[in-house]
Amino acid sequence: MSKYKSKIGLNLLLPIILIVGSIGAFMAYEKIWIGLLIILIVSIFIGHIFLSTYYIIENKVLRVKSGFIIDKKINIDTILKIEETNNALSAPANSLDRLLISYNKFNSILVSPKEKNEFITQLTLLNPNIEVVLKRLK
Repeated sequence: MSKYKSKIGLNLLLPIILIVGSIGAFMAYEKIWIGLLIILIVSIFIGHIFLSTYYIIENKVLRVKSGFIIDKKINIDTILKIEETNNALSAPANSLDRLLISYNKFNSILVSPKEKNEFITQLTLLNPNIEVVLKRLK
């Protein structure tokens, strides 16, 4: 079994901190305690998602886990293509430095493993038919 944590990108984390922090500061300044409590609960939820997003490769299965919301299992033999992307769609990925994994015929998922090259290597060792498309170095 190999576990890969999601990369945490400042390009996603900083705007969230600024927005939630600003709203929280406003709520505290205006003494809107219920609003501050809601902001605190939202902050804990977001923190939980960021800290509990990971990917496990075990027994020819890729498991994508993000908090208690996403727990997806993908048979590695069904993976057709892995492609680097910066797609900003909502996904179990804590960075915009992402991989688009296409599987079955029409399914895909975005992930952002911290050790991207090792992650790709392990998947391609288990399924050598996976097409890998990496961005060119500039």
